Amino acid sequence: MKKINLLVTGCMGRMGQQIIKSVKSDKRFKLVAITENRIINKKIYGIKPSFNSEKIFKDINLIIDFTVPKCTFEVLKIAAKLKKRVVIGTTGFTKKEEDLIKKFSKKIPILKAGNMSLGINLLMYLTEITAATLGKNFLSKIYEIHHKHKKDYPSGTALMLGKGIAHGKNKNFYNLIGNKYLNKKKFPYGKKINFNSVRRGEIIGEHEVKFSSGKEIITLNHEAFDRALYSEGALSAARWLINKKPGLYSMRDLMNFK
Repeated sequence: MKKINLLVTGCMGRMGQQIIKSVKSDKRFKLVAITENRIINKKIYGIKPSFNSEKIFKDINLIIDFTVPKCTFEVLKIAAKLKKRVVIGTTGFTKKEEDLIKKFSKKIPILKAGNMSLGINLLMYLTEITAATLGKNFLSKIYEIHHKHKKDYPSGTALMLGKGIAHGKNKNFYNLIGNKYLNKKKFPYGKKINFNSVRRGEIIGEHEVKFSSGKEIITLNHEAFDRALYSEGALSAARWLINKKPGLYSMRDLMNFK
């Protein structure tokens, strides 16, 4: 089986380092290049970090990008020109940026997910089903906890789950976004989806979706204990994407959910 030549961006970031670690123990991949947005004067697994450029992208098959939106679009511009596949785990995109990613996907295959965990994507699917089944009498809210280093909130995963609720209700997600709280002990349900984000310690990730009619509450939740589940999910996405035509895909497509 021919190995997939891989480039990992943001190699000094938490996820960048975790993905590199997972790649080195997976014989189906060959780590060809790693990039960072600053000069790094040391090698990582024998590879010197570089800046994103056409020269660095030339000999790779696929890029895995867990960085920030600005870097992601830098990557997409080069990838689109050289016809390279991209797995995007970056979060914090605006609606306008989401639309721009769709335009890039007309030229190259892109798999984008706010969370690469198979369990989280199953949770999103269950969230859709629950929202569709319960109907208008139930209000919903989303709670999430991440480590203190995470800057964006709500998390990309929380927004994914919000989209799951919207999809289940057959509504436009952006019209359903309610209040966004940070580090609140309690927060209310609303006619729209309210979010509460907690940034504390070194917690890898906890997400909870609640539905309430006032008479009963249904809770769906997921806890992550090892960052490797995200990197392994990203590698699963990479293997799946390598044979796909241009288009914008998600973990939902990989998991073959209807």
